[in-house]
Amino acid sequence: MLNETSRPATETEKATPAGPAAFSGHFGRFGGSHVPPELAATVAAIAAAYERYKDEAGFRAEFDCYLTHWVGRETPLFHAANLSRELGGAKIYLKREDLNHLGAHKVNNTIGQALLAKRMGKTRIIAETGAGQHGVATAAAAALLGLECTVYMGALDVDRQRLNVERMRMLGSAVVSVTSGGAGLKEAVDEALRVWMADPDIFYVIGSVVGPHPYPVMVRDFQSVIGREARRQILAAEGRLPDYCLACVGGGSNAMGLFHPFMEDSEVKLMGVEPGGRGAGLGEHAASLTHGAPGLLHGSFSYLLRDAAGEVAPVHSISAGLDYPGVGPEHSFLKESGRAEYVTISDAEALAAFRLLCRSEGIIPALESSHALAQAVKLSPGLPGDNIILIGLSGRGDKDMAQITAMQA
Repeated sequence: MLNETSRPATETEKATPAGPAAFSGHFGRFGGSHVPPELAATVAAIAAAYERYKDEAGFRAEFDCYLTHWVGRETPLFHAANLSRELGGAKIYLKREDLNHLGAHKVNNTIGQALLAKRMGKTRIIAETGAGQHGVATAAAAALLGLECTVYMGALDVDRQRLNVERMRMLGSAVVSVTSGGAGLKEAVDEALRVWMADPDIFYVIGSVVGPHPYPVMVRDFQSVIGREARRQILAAEGRLPDYCLACVGGGSNAMGLFHPFMEDSEVKLMGVEPGGRGAGLGEHAASLTHGAPGLLHGSFSYLLRDAAGEVAPVHSISAGLDYPGVGPEHSFLKESGRAEYVTISDAEALAAFRLLCRSEGIIPALESSHALAQAVKLSPGLPGDNIILIGLSGRGDKDMAQITAMQA
């Protein structure tokens, strides 16, 4: 079962050597491809296709061309001087993924996967979405490349992200509202997987570094353009690497995209920021690494949130893109190896950081990104003035305005 969560780690998982192994899809004991027999051949074919094309000159040239001329890369690295002065302490830089075509980092991945689908001869793609940004980015890539697209979205998210629903439909994609369970991102993934199992000719464009191999590796690789650019840009601006890299973590794609090119730079502290929601109780947050334990979810062995019966727990976050009960397996490896630190930020703290950036820099961030900003608000005042904090600003907040306005009413 793709949603199996209650069993402990097997001896094989316990014995997997530490350290990422891209081809096997394991990061220490985490990751793998835990799928039912009817999906095994489909997933293996995608892994083989990705291994074949990822370094092929023609594929890379086409991918890079679209990143430049369609996505609008490279995105700027912005010194948030006003915010830095207001907080005191460190110098804060923002990696402006909000300035990408469609307003978020998600498009870096969707154009890559859609190109791979075309190479494999697929004509129909599906996706899940929470905040709607991955759905919009998948719908846009499908329109560009002439693919049929259906996006699955929890009914709760359909309601609070109505603008993105209309954008997906305008781009020519069907949007299916999923009403089962908590009617959120987890249920949207469940439904997309059910449809995929019934029709293996579909290509499933997964939006984060989750799921069976090769998805955690593939999504990370497509998103690593964020960190590669940021690393080069900060060296040009400051002549050295940052002291901290901060990014929000739901499934964890924008964080992994930022972190990965800094992985071997031990002087750079990597900090993932999880949604602390309304509190530490079950169902009040979506902080899988902070409050969860290892188990299986959606084809991968990683940290996840479970209730006392071992079932996937309900989750909550003010941001639709972070309310997922699991996390990418490479993040689990980084937590257990100590290479990255993971902290939580509450709904209230994220909302306060959202307003602070709007007022201080004239930038309206996504509520997801506001979690990383909120951690900088906590961290910066206690740091020396020569320290540098680099924040992955994963998206813009247009999609959240109706929700925030309703909260203020």
